[in-house]
Amino acid sequence: MAEDRINRREFVAAAGSTLGALGLAGCVENDRVRAGGGGGLAGTIDIAGSSTVFPLATAMSERFKLTHDGVDFNLQSTGSGGGFANHFCPGRTDFNNASRPIKSQEQETCTSNGVEPVELTVATDALTVIVNNDADWIESVTVEELATIWSGEEQPQRWSDVNADWPDEPIELYGPSDASGTYDYFIEAILHGGESELTHRQDYSATEQDRTIIQGVEGSEFAIGYMGYAYYSENTERVTALPVDDGDGPVEPSLETAKSGEYSPLSRPLFTYPAKGSLAKEHVASFARFWLANATNREIVADEVGYVPLDAEQQAEQLATLEAAILEANTG
Repeated sequence: MAEDRINRREFVAAAGSTLGALGLAGCVENDRVRAGGGGGLAGTIDIAGSSTVFPLATAMSERFKLTHDGVDFNLQSTGSGGGFANHFCPGRTDFNNASRPIKSQEQETCTSNGVEPVELTVATDALTVIVNNDADWIESVTVEELATIWSGEEQPQRWSDVNADWPDEPIELYGPSDASGTYDYFIEAILHGGESELTHRQDYSATEQDRTIIQGVEGSEFAIGYMGYAYYSENTERVTALPVDDGDGPVEPSLETAKSGEYSPLSRPLFTYPAKGSLAKEHVASFARFWLANATNREIVADEVGYVPLDAEQQAEQLATLEAAILEANTG
């Protein structure tokens, strides 16, 4: 298959000798997946979590099923926090996708339930700020202006309250709910990036559905919202992405500026967390290997979904982490 671009020799060299016998067994599995054989794998894989990672997980699961039609997926978009709290830590799912790292409290909850998350980085995102296509009075936004717009302490009601050059019109706000990792990352990068830690205002249209954010901003010249880059990239004719100025001039969100780190502070890693115990199940471990084997695939990760793929070094690190976890799951 075109998307299985890591071969056995590359995998062994990248992952290193610490993987052990089970890691080599994993290579055999990768070879079998590449060969397109059904392989006899069967079972259900339950995945919840981030709406941002959801389209990437969907793309990977659909490709996996092409060669493993005995494996079914139950894939839900619940938000990173909602997934950890309601599905993954209680032991109801095999994976939790997340657009920010797991929190210590979530880790503790998982541990108390006997669930051990394994952190795997799967891509890089450029969190994107969008405005209406008719909003030609705004060309870019600074990090400070974003913090003011979304601050729970200041809660400006009109654009002119933020910048005197902007219209004296009400601000309409659309964004992800507090169950979303995108919401958490925005707070960390924008509202906690200054001298004081601001809170996120709550008088906005909050949703777990990114299409609702697109629809809201599309419907008003004076609306603003934020979301993962993948959803914006599917709707570039409907809304406009604002370049963000972190002090060195405005930078547009793109795969290139996210990969280089130039799009700061809103470029961010994306994660999936398999439960170590679930990795003892062959079909779950095989899917995790398949996902990482294709995490460098630009056709899937960038062209189809809209995120920055891993590079070979990042992929090798994640494969080593995964294989060590599979080994422990089967021998521990």
